[in-house]
Amino acid sequence: MIKVGIIGATGYTALELLRILLRHPHADITRLTSRKKATSLAEVHPQLLQKIDVPLVPFSIDDFSEAVDFAFCCLPHGASAEIVKELVDRNLKVVDFSADYRLDNWESFEQWYNVSHPDRDRVGSVPYGVPELFRKSISGAQLVANPGCFPSSALLPLAPVIAKDLIAPTGIIIDSKTGISGGGRNPKPHLHYPEANESISAYAVGTHRHQPEIDQLATRFSQKTTSVVFTPHLAPMNRGILSTCYVDPASGKTAGDIFDHLKNFYDAEPFVRVSQALPATRNVSHSNYCDIAVRENGSKVIVLSALDNLVKGASGAAVQNFNLMNGFEETMGLLTEFA
Repeated sequence: MIKVGIIGATGYTALELLRILLRHPHADITRLTSRKKATSLAEVHPQLLQKIDVPLVPFSIDDFSEAVDFAFCCLPHGASAEIVKELVDRNLKVVDFSADYRLDNWESFEQWYNVSHPDRDRVGSVPYGVPELFRKSISGAQLVANPGCFPSSALLPLAPVIAKDLIAPTGIIIDSKTGISGGGRNPKPHLHYPEANESISAYAVGTHRHQPEIDQLATRFSQKTTSVVFTPHLAPMNRGILSTCYVDPASGKTAGDIFDHLKNFYDAEPFVRVSQALPATRNVSHSNYCDIAVRENGSKVIVLSALDNLVKGASGAAVQNFNLMNGFEETMGLLTEFA
């Protein structure tokens, strides 16, 4: 059994993570920390009443590192790296949910997140945690940067066809709709029920912090200068992401070529389903699946994907990474859908 601790156990992604780990045969949850005053997990996650008897405690590096072998760090961007650095220095394995280790260089991180990075030397050398694309570097790693939910929804359908030169690396438009849980659990005015219900709205247009994540990975796979326009929208639903990606096919290539390559690329992958059916968030809700489809419209090809932002976009991917880092079957704890 792997003794597991969660740092920042009160958020939405932590709840999903706990649900998955509670059915994982090799995970023993031994520490849960919170910066909030709550002392009982059931106080913040009533769904877990009588399912887990581990108290919420303030984080202490000495107490935590002695009690766990593996840490999931669910702290906000900019607050995570300082703790992750200490954990890794003490030889713990870590999956970090924040953006603190996702970008290729600390200068870009500090520009987009407006905070000084406390562990600059590691930035750029941490595996990016999309197992379907980076399995080799994740397997056996000590620290993995869990991906952003929007980048996962865009890169899973686009990365294989960019790498195969089936589409032009420029003029890529990604239009994404996300559920309200994507904004986190802390209240924000635009996420209040009267503001978000019966409405759909764009936000962070041209300034969303997942933009550099998408840019750097698109460039890495194309090995050419890429041009990506990413626009997120808030949809009046609790969870899920639907991304519609508009691309130009490479000369002589068709939507059928792109579909066939994606179908073959993901044929053996347990959590990516490529089919003729148009994806919908309802079909992947509470699961670790990403559904992908391809359509043609005039000179454009449209590649669509749907995933659950809290599972495949966060905690499900984190457990995939946990499994790979510890040599377990990658699907362990993840094949059963849950409500």
